Amino acid sequence: PGNQGAGGGMIPRRLSILAAMARNRVIGKDNALPWRLSPDLKRFKALTMGHPIIMGRKTFESIGRALPGRTSIVVTHQSGYEAEGAAVVHSIATALRECYKNTDSTETFIIGGAEIFQQTQPVCDRMYITEIQADYEGDALFPEFDHAEWIETSREKHRMEEDGLEYHFVVFDRRTDLGSR
Repeated sequence: PGNQGAGGGMIPRRLSILAAMARNRVIGKDNALPWRLSPDLKRFKALTMGHPIIMGRKTFESIGRALPGRTSIVVTHQSGYEAEGAAVVHSIATALRECYKNTDSTETFIIGGAEIFQQTQPVCDRMYITEIQADYEGDALFPEFDHAEWIETSREKHRMEEDGLEYHFVVFDRRTDLGSR
């Protein structure tokens, strides 16, 4: 009765990207975050708790474990790969099916890395981006996106007391009125 879960039917849900990126689009260096920003980690936990999270193998390995309170789904091309506490799949489509199968959650989060963001951006409904107002060296970049396809629905500006680093919590929602142009 009501909204069927456990694979019994499709529950309307939001597919969201969650990422932190520097001004120069850097999101990682040597499979790690190039900055320490605890408010961003707190936001990450608050947003994702109780929801499925989809990530690539390298992101899973950089985190080092399945995160408690969330269904972790790891996408990899490696056959036989095992990730303790997480479901391992070999395509984004399978990852999304896994989310629908195992939870009644209303939102699924794509948490990285660059290749997974690139593959899922065309089908995402929302992007939660922490924009770090500085450039960093790195080897992983957030993919370019057409700002005309997105509406910025909120922006919170913050500054770290310790070092003065400015960062913005920004939410972009996909425009739904593009067909009328």
